[in-house]
Amino acid sequence: MDDFDKKILKCLQEDATISTSALSEKVGLSTTPCWRRVQILEEKGFIEKRVAIVNKKKLNLSLTVIVNIKTSQHSKDWLDCFKKSIVHIPEVAEVLRLSGETDYSLKILVPNIEEYDRVYQEIISKIDDLYDVSSSFVMEEIKSTTKLPLNYI
Repeated sequence: MDDFDKKILKCLQEDATISTSALSEKVGLSTTPCWRRVQILEEKGFIEKRVAIVNKKKLNLSLTVIVNIKTSQHSKDWLDCFKKSIVHIPEVAEVLRLSGETDYSLKILVPNIEEYDRVYQEIISKIDDLYDVSSSFVMEEIKSTTKLPLNYI
């Protein structure tokens, strides 16, 4: 991983649809070596996939809810069941397993409170042994990015 690779990753995080010729111009390489570096970054797993970031509001997903879950169950079987139950709910955009007082944090995207309640009911009906489920409604999204810092490689 050198400075050219980092520049390539920076540019692709900003716009994955950039042409190879425009990318090579931005990073200071000729087209073929630039294209080859992108291929290597994909092969080595630095680039997992290229996606479109869709506007939540245009999809009528104007309500973001952060749900914190506490459970008294910490067995592998319970965790496997939890994962299987939660990953197939399309409104659940993120699931994080945490240390500390909260065991899991979910980011849920829905159009309104009624839809959130439906998702909430689905979660609590599918998953046993939840000790506490608390919800916080996002009032303002101050920063949301898919761009990862590149200064640690």
